[in-house]
Amino acid sequence: MAHKAGFVSIIGKPNVGKSTLMNVLVGERLSIITSKAQTTRHRILGIVNEEDYQIVFSDTPGIIKPKYSLQESMMSFVNGSLTDADLLLFVTDINESYDEDDVLEKILNRDIPTIVLINKIDNATQEQVDEKIIFWQEKLNPVSIHAISALHKHNVGGILDLVLEKLPEHPPYYDKEEYTDRSERFFVSEIVREKIFLNYQKEIPYSTEVIVKSFKEEVLKNGKGEMIRISAEIVVERDSQKNILIGTGGNMLKKVGTEARLEIEKFLDKKIFLELFVKVIPDWRSKKNYLKSFGYDN
Repeated sequence: MAHKAGFVSIIGKPNVGKSTLMNVLVGERLSIITSKAQTTRHRILGIVNEEDYQIVFSDTPGIIKPKYSLQESMMSFVNGSLTDADLLLFVTDINESYDEDDVLEKILNRDIPTIVLINKIDNATQEQVDEKIIFWQEKLNPVSIHAISALHKHNVGGILDLVLEKLPEHPPYYDKEEYTDRSERFFVSEIVREKIFLNYQKEIPYSTEVIVKSFKEEVLKNGKGEMIRISAEIVVERDSQKNILIGTGGNMLKKVGTEARLEIEKFLDKKIFLELFVKVIPDWRSKKNYLKSFGYDN
């Protein structure tokens, strides 16, 4: 049997469930998930490997009209994923109203086969679902349309088969043992950032970036197993944000650190020692030299 391989870009507006969907499809918790929009900032690859195929999924930031340099970089990750895509999975929320054309333009301007996934149908009526199917059929004329709940894994099982039908014959692009293109350090920083999104409100989550400064494996003193000693820096834009992030007597930073450490231990399957520090870099989201050093140089 011929081997199939290709790139599948998961795109849509913020907070429609793209990251949840990719985690389900890949079977690994690669993308961080919160209820806040714009949680995903990078393009993250999730690779599904079998003997006769390799599917390279791209989770991408939600499509927005950028207001500052960080958001411009985020949208460049989306554009990059469209450049090499063999297939698009366009995820839309059942309750979403499309009064903007920014997302649709990206799809209609490129000759890429598209599957529409209408997500979050848990509490929707069949009439609502049917209305959305008719709407998207007229708007995009996609390869197919499917109503799903990524969170509850409803109607997700057949998506891999649909994707495989559309992928070309091609040798694998990555080693068959790999399931992502990102490093352990990257996922550590993402886990810390997720805990910040979950524990703080308003502007704090969007004004922070997490940089892993050191990542060292050590043998435990009793000689039984290994520990990873991690030091990470949380960057904010103002002193007032730093004070909120740290909290009274350091209680909030300690809470974030504890939650992140437990999640990182689960992810890496090793004991973790995690140190967090907070640093102020005024207006870093609009400074391209800092954005490039933080990995937003696409």
